[in-house]
Amino acid sequence: MRNIKYIAVHCTATAQTATVENIQKYWREHLGWQMPGYHFIIKANGEIAHLLDIEKVSNGVKGFNSETINISYIGGVDSKSNPKDTRTPEQKATLLKLLREMKTKFPKAIIQGHRDFPYVAKACPSFDAKNEYKNL
Repeated sequence: MRNIKYIAVHCTATAQTATVENIQKYWREHLGWQMPGYHFIIKANGEIAHLLDIEKVSNGVKGFNSETINISYIGGVDSKSNPKDTRTPEQKATLLKLLREMKTKFPKAIIQGHRDFPYVAKACPSFDAKNEYKNL
């Protein structure tokens, strides 16, 4: 069992119409990743795409992946690719439920946004996840 210290919340920094398949293709073809960026992606309708078993290491936060569960929602930017919280009500509900499940499995894990890790110069997940989920 991995020693999980963090549950990182991400956005895909894409339109909400982006598909999981296209996101995965980008990781493979443009970033050269063999493993997914996230363990879970939440689609606009709230459906979860489970991309990787939580016992395996994903590519979500450089330098922290071995101790992190990475969860993302599709979206996070406006029509001009500026950071914006674009979560649908369904995504918000699913994300909350999934974070609760992960906190039950890993009660000591800290929930925070990608942007809250050291040396990250991104707005990801385009909202203050650390504050929003501080009481979980």
